[in-house]
Amino acid sequence: MTISLKMRLSLLHLLLLMILLSIFSYGIFTGTRNFLIQNTAVRLRAQAKPVIDRWMNGSIKDSSSLSKEASLLAVDLTSRDTAALVMDKAGVILAKGKRLPSEPVPAPPNPSYFSKSLSGENEITYITKEKDEMFLVTLIPLRKASDPSKVVGIVQLSTSLSPLNGFLNRQKTRLILGILLILTAGALIGFWITYVSLKELTGMVETCNQIAAGNLSKRINLPRRTDEIGQLADAFNNMIKRIEELFETQARFVANAAHELRTPLSALQGSLEVLMRGAQDDPQASRRLTQGMYREITRLTRMCEQLLDLTRITKSTDIHKEKINIKSLFNEFLHYAEIMAEGRKIVINGSSGLVFTGNPDFLKQILFNLTDNAVQHTEQNEMITFTWKQSESGIIFSVSDNGCGISPEDLPHIFEPFYRGDPSRSRRSGGTGLGLAIVKNLVEANGGHIKAESILLKKTVITFSFPST
Repeated sequence: MTISLKMRLSLLHLLLLMILLSIFSYGIFTGTRNFLIQNTAVRLRAQAKPVIDRWMNGSIKDSSSLSKEASLLAVDLTSRDTAALVMDKAGVILAKGKRLPSEPVPAPPNPSYFSKSLSGENEITYITKEKDEMFLVTLIPLRKASDPSKVVGIVQLSTSLSPLNGFLNRQKTRLILGILLILTAGALIGFWITYVSLKELTGMVETCNQIAAGNLSKRINLPRRTDEIGQLADAFNNMIKRIEELFETQARFVANAAHELRTPLSALQGSLEVLMRGAQDDPQASRRLTQGMYREITRLTRMCEQLLDLTRITKSTDIHKEKINIKSLFNEFLHYAEIMAEGRKIVINGSSGLVFTGNPDFLKQILFNLTDNAVQHTEQNEMITFTWKQSESGIIFSVSDNGCGISPEDLPHIFEPFYRGDPSRSRRSGGTGLGLAIVKNLVEANGGHIKAESILLKKTVITFSFPST
């Protein structure tokens, strides 16, 4: 059987409340019981002390006189709820105080407690059971007035605990009824509090089911809460927003990929149709069509290779890293950059001696792709600048050009696969729209971050950084 979270929390609350009430009630009950017993013992001693002092200062001087006066002493110490026994030093009962039927029967002496009292201990009190009845017994040593250190006998005072137990039983019943009433009220209030606190979860479940059915635009709308449920709702909304963005990116990727593949495939199909209609009989036309088909196949091959590179970088978890001298790497890269620049001016500017840990092949690929992107968007005789510097968080690289720039609406999407703000121009220049996406994945694979800044028709700056190691 499945128990709901609300019911489990309510039951846990009820169990905790029951344990705390039981401990609290047990403490009250035992404390009351001990207080009443102690108070009864104090009362017995307080009633007996003046009587014993009077006899010990009067006719009782020693053991022999105690034997003679024991009966009268026992009678004086006996009352409606107290029974008295007078014993000598050997533990022999000299007299019992019971004379009337209404007076209680004394409890039998206990030798072990008698020995302790005979040794001179004043505060001997214990509870004993006789014929299913509980008695409180207290022992008082009888000392000579002239020599208080010498004990001539023992007085035992006993009283039945039945009235006290009756009161305690009534107290116990009241405590149990109180616990039951508090538990009932606590259960109702606890369930109501749990229901009010968790009622938003039901709406969250319904929202999750709608999202699972495909409605990714659905969100959890709760009153502003700063507790755990509010934090959960915010985290869930952020997660769904991210998933929705990923799905949109995926859909855009598929659409762009299909568009990019359709163009060369359409060109190939058209060229083949022309050849099939007889253009192969015209050597010049056939060669022109064949060269065009070769270019499109080359472009398709390059696109597939870049897609495979993008997939490998995304799934790569074990990246070889080594110490890289940045100045040496750029000096080596400068020769290839000048070849790619085709008349554009290449400038490198950075501190010597800077070293960081990374994958040199990845860094070279990043620089090649960014150089290729800058060349495509700058005119002849323009300048492409590479810089690097040390910062508190790591090494910062930047590649800037003073070309056509990127429009503000395109800037957030330039690192997405196949995204191009000017598809026609990029296609004429041979771009596939994957270069910057590969750069972003390479940078993140090395633990870095990348961003782009641009002013339309003036400049573009691509900045990426790697942490210090």
